[in-house]
Amino acid sequence: MLKLGELTYTGIRTILVFMMFYSCQSENNSAREDLVFRYNEHKNIGSLDPAFSKDLSDIWATNQLFNGLVQMDDQLNIQPCIAKKWTIKDNAKTYIFNLRKDVFFHKHELFTKDSTRTVKASDFVYSFNRLKDEKLASPGSWVLQKVESFSAINDSIFQIKLKQPFPAFLGLLTMKYCSVVPKEIVEHYGNDFRSNPIGTGPFKFKRWEENLKLVFRRNNSYFEIDDNGSPLPFLEAVAITFLPDKQSEFLQFAQGNIDFISGLDGSYKDEVLTSDGKLKPSYANDVNMIRGPYLNTEYLGFYMATDVPELQSLKLRKAINIGFDRHKMMTYLRNGIGIPARGGFIPKGLPGFDDSIGFAYQPEKAKQLVAEFKSETGITNPEITLTTTSNYLSFCEFIQRELQKTGLEVNVDVIPASSLKDGKANGQLDFFRASWIADYPDAENYLSLFYSKNFAPNGPNYTHFKNEYFDALYESAYLETDQEKRAELYTKMDSLVISSAPIVPLFYDEVVRFTREDIKGLGINPTNLLDLKYVRKN
Repeated sequence: MLKLGELTYTGIRTILVFMMFYSCQSENNSAREDLVFRYNEHKNIGSLDPAFSKDLSDIWATNQLFNGLVQMDDQLNIQPCIAKKWTIKDNAKTYIFNLRKDVFFHKHELFTKDSTRTVKASDFVYSFNRLKDEKLASPGSWVLQKVESFSAINDSIFQIKLKQPFPAFLGLLTMKYCSVVPKEIVEHYGNDFRSNPIGTGPFKFKRWEENLKLVFRRNNSYFEIDDNGSPLPFLEAVAITFLPDKQSEFLQFAQGNIDFISGLDGSYKDEVLTSDGKLKPSYANDVNMIRGPYLNTEYLGFYMATDVPELQSLKLRKAINIGFDRHKMMTYLRNGIGIPARGGFIPKGLPGFDDSIGFAYQPEKAKQLVAEFKSETGITNPEITLTTTSNYLSFCEFIQRELQKTGLEVNVDVIPASSLKDGKANGQLDFFRASWIADYPDAENYLSLFYSKNFAPNGPNYTHFKNEYFDALYESAYLETDQEKRAELYTKMDSLVISSAPIVPLFYDEVVRFTREDIKGLGINPTNLLDLKYVRKN
């Protein structure tokens, strides 16, 4: 276990504040403590308005408070939510949603009758118009870019028309941006709706002391039930604290003061896990570990418009791809958590993934390619600079050491995350570390990084990769409604990208969750969405 002596003064002070506040549980007086789910959000929460749910910390919170037309299960299948069913017409350009009639907004005194009311199709019209409102400047406005119009046919039928077919559209609608909100409450609070949220979710807002604690209570009028017909949720409350560092967070988890932590941080990975990713015996009786594929590809990117001869060379880019052992990297630097990227850019878990199209570790072949580059160009000491942030320095130094064995000199430049983001977007970095977490569960989201019309800074094509055949396949995939055929197109596009080597896939991440032994029903999913409505504390 971690000891207090190992923590910084700031960490100790933060924990003392945490413990003092935790002992003052006036907001939980009527809730059984054994039915309160407690977790820490070290990145803080910026807003409880779903229109601003961009970061995972905000998404986790708003997912407890709000619902949309549809939702996604843990296998990435689209399931009914407020829409009990839907039909797709007009060559996949018109979507008609039939809404449930038993969905109520959380109670608020501004509702005139019974302090609540049912959700109607007109509420979705308002919510979607709000999302598109330039004055609101929601980061989720892009979700509706492919929408031509939407309308309420009547109180229980909502219709959306697209500009063109888009097979991933239902996946887009599962994003928290597309949650329904009540007009009268939003317009009453204005910008302060961020801290006075009223939704339809399994939990309702109770109290928020920013940077200290956030509390949700059970919504006794929630409309969903489990497979046995029992009303959801099972918990009485959710309590979120805001310890700012992961080491302090883990100490609180180890002491039983919080129920759940997510992710594998360097400050505790060797404390809790063996080198092959198993729980150490000292934790096996008290802690559950859940792990599974995460829709996140970690990679290195080349700026294809660079004038650096080393990076213009396909041979050197391929040498970099085959010149280091990904399995060894994951074992030593991540305790085996994460899947070595032997496929393309599409991560494991999505249709289109194929682990046979990528690069295998071939150190002798890498040396040969570097030698051929030297001979062909006359550059006897090839040298490149890899730009990263401090969080990934160990990965880049591992790759640096491995590639030096091939005859390629790699310099590692560490810069702040904000500088890396700007430099990557504006073509100022020739070779950089990056990652791509899916906005929605379709491989098109990953392949959009290589579509020539998406050149950064106006799109996510940071490498400025351009291939006319790829573009043609990408555009044809929009019109393909057969899932198997679309997956084949995705694999073909991914293979095209890998053959040109504008990137170096490192690994496909995994979701890792640690819970106390008494937590049941938490589950795991490839989008790392926190869904607490099925959770029980025994």
